[in-house]
Amino acid sequence: MANRKAIGIFDSGIGGLTVASAISKLMPDEQIIYFGDTEHMPYGEKSEEAIRYFSKKISAFLIEQDCKAIIIACNTASSLAFQTVLDEFGDKAEVFNVVDPIVEAVTSDNSIDRIGIIGTKQTIKSNVYEIKLKEQNKDLQIKSFATPLLAQMIEEGFFNCEISRMVVDRYLEKANFENLNGFILACTHYPMIKQDIINLYGDHISIYDSTKHVAEHVKKKLTELDMLTDVRQDQDHFYVSDLTESFANTASLFYQGPLKLEKIHLWEDQVNAL
Repeated sequence: MANRKAIGIFDSGIGGLTVASAISKLMPDEQIIYFGDTEHMPYGEKSEEAIRYFSKKISAFLIEQDCKAIIIACNTASSLAFQTVLDEFGDKAEVFNVVDPIVEAVTSDNSIDRIGIIGTKQTIKSNVYEIKLKEQNKDLQIKSFATPLLAQMIEEGFFNCEISRMVVDRYLEKANFENLNGFILACTHYPMIKQDIINLYGDHISIYDSTKHVAEHVKKKLTELDMLTDVRQDQDHFYVSDLTESFANTASLFYQGPLKLEKIHLWEDQVNAL
């Protein structure tokens, strides 16, 4: 029996819109309810306790919106709060993270034996990718490097430009990645600088990001559970905890479709349409 409830997606900012866009393209009849916690962005600089608190609060909001699934479209929150959200809300909705689909994609490709990872401080500190990748392939050579400025830079609209190229070049020079044949963009903002990575390493390296792999994983799981909708029920909704004009302009570049942002203070239980 079809399930016409919405799919809930959240991130610390607007990076998760890259995942939402991929979900919308692959499953166009599914309604999306998105929440970007822009007031507390970036999560990569927050404590583990704060990240779990924000993730629980946002997930509770998505459950109140009657979502059938929750996608944690943030690598930091996926690394540190997935189990918390699953324990709290797993009996009410299917819960997905953005780490496992990438791990599955990397380890299913036998040609990948040397992989680099860039992400926020908390994502890299958690070692979640190293742990999960090594569980599947103990011989995989892995090197990780924290790139804390990238998410904020992209959030401000600086990507595929001279500034982003300079910052990416500098980070990867410091990371000293050598002889890679795989590269993980461990932040949902980073697909926006994918071309900068390709320009540096060439197209001979396999680059993995959350968009395609997460969307395919979610569709496969919902199909198995007979939870896909059979008809579009309502328009998508996009909520943020803070909103500026420049932020709204940048968001439209992340999501390929109609986009109207609504500001909501979950911590104050107030909603203001902007």
